[in-house]
Amino acid sequence: MARDRDEDFEIAFDDLLPRCMAAARRLLPSTADAEDVAAEALARTYAHWRKVRSLSYRDAWVMRVVINLATDAARRKPPLVSPPEAVNVEESVTLRLGLVAALRLLPRRQREAIGLRYLGGFSEAEVAEALGVTQGAVKTHIHRGTAALRQRLGERTDEEVIPFGKQ
Repeated sequence: MARDRDEDFEIAFDDLLPRCMAAARRLLPSTADAEDVAAEALARTYAHWRKVRSLSYRDAWVMRVVINLATDAARRKPPLVSPPEAVNVEESVTLRLGLVAALRLLPRRQREAIGLRYLGGFSEAEVAEALGVTQGAVKTHIHRGTAALRQRLGERTDEEVIPFGKQ
């Protein structure tokens, strides 16, 4: 029985690891920090695998853990290094710190809905299922959350400034 559980997790792990890394990397400028967050999220997933593996929103559950861990890590440890693809180091670091700070100020449900939808790449239906709310509630949380982010970060919160949907 434990062997089946381990094999099942290994298959899921291969699919989840790159997605966890990509989501963490969007909030953390250091690849090493993103790797740490992805590893911790997957370790927590394994610890709860009996319950998590049968969830219809399993991937969203894992991404929710990643986003929460990445947000906490970014708050605790301001970045010292910018991602290699960044053209302007100061602007990139400032943007990430501003985004993390703004996300931390949002109510939990708004932060989770925005994180799962834009950082995790899940549909509104998947986010609704993961959070246990209706799609209408997800739309409301996203609308209110993005409005609050625009207010805190300024009106330039388009994909050019905050590449939510890009990996």
